[in-house]
Amino acid sequence: MISQKARYALRALVALTRAGPGASLMISEIAVGQHIPKKFLEQILLELKRNGIVMSKRGKAGGYLLLKDPASTSFGEVLRIIDGPIAPLPCLSKIAYRSCVDCKSEADCEIRHVFAKVTEATRAVLDSTTLADAVGEIDVLEKVG
Repeated sequence: MISQKARYALRALVALTRAGPGASLMISEIAVGQHIPKKFLEQILLELKRNGIVMSKRGKAGGYLLLKDPASTSFGEVLRIIDGPIAPLPCLSKIAYRSCVDCKSEADCEIRHVFAKVTEATRAVLDSTTLADAVGEIDVLEKVG
């Protein structure tokens, strides 16, 4: 399960994606529009800024805008920034691997084998789905529906 912080980060990035290339939004606009507590959103946007996803602008036309192209920003990248590794078991993590305390052999662990399939499928979807894809899919559904 992803954290509320990660959901808020993704919602804020979708709002910035919808604003369009080079457009900036004030924190208060994003907070109100996405129903995100403003103080929490400030922390999230600072973390995304430190990781090169967004940038801030001062002045009359200030606010936050996407620094990285939404077509090359995957859900997986954002989740790793906010929540850390995408793995239900520590022995399946690529960036925070550690063996399970109660496991004698990873090669023979039935639980690990099942969750390895789940993890790979999840990573494949998250790493291949970009902010632009997500916004585009919703736009298509809205036009059809």
